[in-house]
Amino acid sequence: MRLTHLGHSCVLIEISDARILTDPGAFTPDLTGITGLDAVIITHQHPDHFDQARLPALMKANPHARLISDSESLMVLGGLGLDATGHDASTAKIGEVHVTPIGKQHALINDAVPRVANVGVRLEAENEPTIYHPGDTLDEDPGRVDIVLFPLNAPWQLARDMAAFLKRINAPTAVPIHDGLLRKNGRDIYLDHARSFGNRSTEILDLAGEGEYVVRQDL
Repeated sequence: MRLTHLGHSCVLIEISDARILTDPGAFTPDLTGITGLDAVIITHQHPDHFDQARLPALMKANPHARLISDSESLMVLGGLGLDATGHDASTAKIGEVHVTPIGKQHALINDAVPRVANVGVRLEAENEPTIYHPGDTLDEDPGRVDIVLFPLNAPWQLARDMAAFLKRINAPTAVPIHDGLLRKNGRDIYLDHARSFGNRSTEILDLAGEGEYVVRQDL
């Protein structure tokens, strides 16, 4: 497996000969040049996860890629002229990769902000690590996974909630995402909380690098 953190919650997951892109949002610096995709997965409709302005060009550059989203984003995607499918209760397949939808609702931001649908995904393939992208919620249980992509910072999340999530999921490896609101000093503080107060047996694998948001890491 190879993971590339492209910024915020956008991750390129190369697993079992499939190239799967998650949450190409407005906080991802550059989506041009991303080709050869087998699937694009959108967890929910918020613009930091789903950039309506740039997604049509991304899909045009990847004409054979499947576009999968939560049910509420389907209506928006249709308005953009994009052909997409929603998750159902069963596991879909992208090549040899099983894609299991996890969850239904975005975390509470504020009582005054309507909650939208949010569907995370668990990806697994034979002889590959199992990986979980939760989107914007800490409430769901993906079962046993080898790698969890975890939100580092968000308006809907306390640092102690992040640490409790890492303890509960108890994955061997955790990769921080959802960090687009942070400068380096603040990001370092949240990373320290993840390492100090999360699961001590979980390796925090930071793919962002020193001020850089495109780093490849073989696992």
